[in-house]
Amino acid sequence: MTFDAKHFLKTVSAAPGVYRMLDDQGDTLYIGKAKRLKARLASYFRGALNTKTQALVARIADIEVTVTRSETEALLMEQALIKELRPPYNILLRDDKSYPFVFVSDRHPYPALEHKRARSRRDDGRYLGPYPSSGAVRESLSLMQKIFRIRNCEDSVFANRSRPCLQYQIQRCSAPCVGYISQEDYRRDVEHAVMCLEGKSEQVTSQLTERMEAASQALEFEEAARLRDQIQQLRRLQERQIVDTDAGDADLFALAERPGGLCISVVTVRQGRMLGARHHSPDNELDLGSEALLGEFVSQFYLGQGREPPQEVLTSHPLPDATLLQAALSEQAGKRIRVAHQVRGHRAQWLQLARTNAEQYLASQLANQTQLSRRFEALREALALEETPERLECFDISHSHGEATVASCVVFDQQGPVKSDYRRFNIEGVAAGDDYGAMRQALTRRFKRLASGEGKRPDILLVDGGKGQLNMAREVFVELGVSDVQLLGVAKGTTRKPGLETLFVETVDRSLNLDSGSPALHLVQHIRDEAHRFAITGHRARRDKQRRTSSLQDIPGVGPKRRRELLRFFGGLQGVRQATREELARVPGISANLATAIHQALHG
Repeated sequence: MTFDAKHFLKTVSAAPGVYRMLDDQGDTLYIGKAKRLKARLASYFRGALNTKTQALVARIADIEVTVTRSETEALLMEQALIKELRPPYNILLRDDKSYPFVFVSDRHPYPALEHKRARSRRDDGRYLGPYPSSGAVRESLSLMQKIFRIRNCEDSVFANRSRPCLQYQIQRCSAPCVGYISQEDYRRDVEHAVMCLEGKSEQVTSQLTERMEAASQALEFEEAARLRDQIQQLRRLQERQIVDTDAGDADLFALAERPGGLCISVVTVRQGRMLGARHHSPDNELDLGSEALLGEFVSQFYLGQGREPPQEVLTSHPLPDATLLQAALSEQAGKRIRVAHQVRGHRAQWLQLARTNAEQYLASQLANQTQLSRRFEALREALALEETPERLECFDISHSHGEATVASCVVFDQQGPVKSDYRRFNIEGVAAGDDYGAMRQALTRRFKRLASGEGKRPDILLVDGGKGQLNMAREVFVELGVSDVQLLGVAKGTTRKPGLETLFVETVDRSLNLDSGSPALHLVQHIRDEAHRFAITGHRARRDKQRRTSSLQDIPGVGPKRRRELLRFFGGLQGVRQATREELARVPGISANLATAIHQALHG
């Protein structure tokens, strides 16, 4: 039975609320929120939707609506339902592990610093964190044990000791189990360790310094030496911290996206200390843009998982509903939470570090051997080849309005990019802006060398630019007698959006449109983007070199002194080029004949 959207929309409220899209089995496909339900739901049935959203709409058999009192309430309800029902078209945060904490008991006379996975419902101590990983907890506990000699044994072991253990012998514990330290002194060491974990190590250092001076004045030199060692260890700890500029609690969310993959890195900062990062790769079933995708993720990270937000939530992209999310997080936490993406100072440094983490993690995932093999195999199937290709080459052209034209050639094999085989071609003797002529020259130079035995032959040659560039490559192959290399043209879609490319196989008459989630298309996009990047960097380097090198050097009669006078008179080379013969002749030391020669040299 076809869903009657027109009839349904007549009865929908314009109030804020939550909607559930159901299939013909009654299962939930998608859950969303809206400030105005009627307007939001109507947008699904007006057309102009991307392919994945059209697929969702085609499966709708019914829509259930729940009206709420406010948009904030709708957001909270949406995330609760997503967590409970896990619809296939929503962004799903697959992060079943709880975040670890450091726990300090209030009940034990000699408490340990313990690693806890979740908060206990009993209020029997303090929880420090959360930390991004168990490794971050272990590292922090190890440092506190070294500096303050806090015990790390189980309570059952502690209760049954009759003599100190090895930890005491190596000066990692003060042996409270056998009474070698008083409860008061041990509690003070624990408090200092907690303060360090909260980022207050400077305060601890000041207190220890006062105690060291007092011990020295009281002629307690052993105690003064012990305190001196603790202070030195704390100083080294402060030097090791990545960020120690200002105290502050923040979670940083950075999104990195490339063809075939995306990563959202969550970096945790507590009391100004960077504690680590955790990486997520959520499915993007509705092909959301970066900002909308990150907004959905952050909402679910806190509201759908029940996590307590820190003082600040900083994001690499502006969130579409940042004000709404800020209000919802503040309401849930019972305090003001700031959501922002434009920050300065040390917060900007934190955010840049989060971006770097996301980019590096995504790059390592895309370079994964299994992933690459799957993409090469998918390309073989898409092109109906008998064997899986082993070497791909891609050519691209880059210039600025015809200036400093450069062609790039990048190479991929089943291990990934083969950067040692990358090549650039400086294009000469081609009309400015003639991309076809530039491609002809680059391909001719490349495959002439191949015919003479220089270099390896590719299995597939990709040319960026569509039908025209493919035809040009075909002409070069015919002229040079190349017949054993598969040609593949890559043309951008009408909106130039990634995922809508058309591939032309050998000729413009044989086109291929792959799904935006196809591993074969992701491989093509990856090598195309790499060729584009390599061409642009080469072009910019050549252009900048040309602009740094004065073209006046090659003009007879214009030596260093006259060049200096010309540049000073006109304020630079651009001014010299724009000058007329008469203006050039007014420069000291430049005759009318020399002015004519300079003008002809600069303008042809």
